[in-house]
Amino acid sequence: MSHDHDDRPGLNAAQAEAALNPPPGRVGGDLVTETLQGLGAATVFGVSGRPAPGLSAALRRSALAYVELGAENNAAFAADAYGRITGEVAVLLLTAGPGALAALPALQEAAAASAPVLAVCAQVPAAGLGGRRHGHPRELRDQQASFREVVKSVHPVRTASQIPSAIAAAWESALTAPHGPVWVEIPEDVLRAETVLPPVSALDATPRELYPRPELTLVAADLLARAARPAIIAGGGVVRADATGKLRALAERIAAPVATTYGGKGAFPWEHPLSLRSWPGDPRVTELLEAADVLLVVGSGLGALSSGGHTFAPRGRIVQIEADAGKLEANHPALGIHSDAREALDALLDAVEPREDATAADRVRTTLETAPVQAADQEHGPDARVLAAVRAALPDTAPSFWDLTPLTTRAWSAFDARRPNTMHSAQGAGGPGYALPSATGAAFADPTTPVLAVTGEDDAPHTAAELTTARRYGLPVTWLLVDGDGPGASGVQDGGPDAVRPDLVALAESLGVPALRSTPASLATDLTTALRAPGPSVIVLRAR
Repeated sequence: MSHDHDDRPGLNAAQAEAALNPPPGRVGGDLVTETLQGLGAATVFGVSGRPAPGLSAALRRSALAYVELGAENNAAFAADAYGRITGEVAVLLLTAGPGALAALPALQEAAAASAPVLAVCAQVPAAGLGGRRHGHPRELRDQQASFREVVKSVHPVRTASQIPSAIAAAWESALTAPHGPVWVEIPEDVLRAETVLPPVSALDATPRELYPRPELTLVAADLLARAARPAIIAGGGVVRADATGKLRALAERIAAPVATTYGGKGAFPWEHPLSLRSWPGDPRVTELLEAADVLLVVGSGLGALSSGGHTFAPRGRIVQIEADAGKLEANHPALGIHSDAREALDALLDAVEPREDATAADRVRTTLETAPVQAADQEHGPDARVLAAVRAALPDTAPSFWDLTPLTTRAWSAFDARRPNTMHSAQGAGGPGYALPSATGAAFADPTTPVLAVTGEDDAPHTAAELTTARRYGLPVTWLLVDGDGPGASGVQDGGPDAVRPDLVALAESLGVPALRSTPASLATDLTTALRAPGPSVIVLRAR
């Protein structure tokens, strides 16, 4: 069998010389950094002063920027945000045992959000693997087992020669739809041992495209074209696939109202005549969606958070487009199309006939006018005024990261994200301490754009130490702390009258971070000033 040409990468003269005469003093850790650089990585996240054994010197010899955070879970949150904002693989370096386990909640969050995080984790020396109990420090009987049901794929390494291929395979897995966190595990002795293998020069880790089956596209297009009352629910998969433009084009072609899940905020323009805005939460919006004779669900599994706790009961035919095959028909019978949202919407646009419906926009307007989240008493409540102030101060392109507070649950329904991929919250693992380290990671993705983190005051101590990270790197992160007695608070969260709370303004100032106390009346001005200033800042929101 002959070939007219060969697309395999070659070596230039310098690379050929290095291959034949490898530089001395290289170890397994150098193969890791060389592979990451060859795949296109520029930034890696880890814990201050404690990268995996064998990697410290290798990082210094490389061109990779090593971002140091205060704790493993925070480093993983930062990597998650970096992956979400850039759409590129975010690299996380972890030590074995407790260090790895500490990152588990953040990796669960990355999995729920389909964030492409590549965790490179050290493991005890190879002789201690396979269940043998040699008593190595940080030894777990089966470290992989703790992560296998969380991450998308696991790639164990046992020898130095396996490192480049394992990392390249993990990289490809992380970026193949559905995106997600992946796990590479390398024994400490392999990372530390000297190697005579040549420097890594070229790798192929191109993600596979996920296209819809053409016969399913044809059936879906026919259903949508003939529908009397079609509607669309757009989830986070639309945002991750960069398919918002195609979603709008399809909605306009078939005159279908569009609601976005909380994870899909920004997938469809808030003020568009066909926009039902964020859902669930409003009974009248739910009724319109349930009454659709054909409901197109794109990039969502309609899980508990995206269906009002599994109370959503559509009565018509469902067409579901989802890159995660396990989510197809997991909650509702449907015409399931296993595909990346962008590819499937593109195929539908080619196949569907235009549909006229002059009443669709009127039905949307009537629904929003009577929906509780739009009611006058809600628009002028304390949380609504705070969200209006945040919206006025926050640039449209600036990302925001929200810990779970009552203000956040209000924002899920009522906050206009304006741009896709700009509002993020902990919807997977759901634990506290997500916002500030995530905002830190986002700031590394784009240091020219301000980032907002929103946290309840009583949850702030979980991650307050990361103010030192923002201060050390001069990151444009503004941390908005909702006072336990102020807007967005609840009696459950504030810990009661005897709760002991640190003075977070004093704490921030002791770290050299500008801080002030604000009120709903002054919040828009205070936030605008903070977001425009260089470096980090803290604002504590008081009730009045």
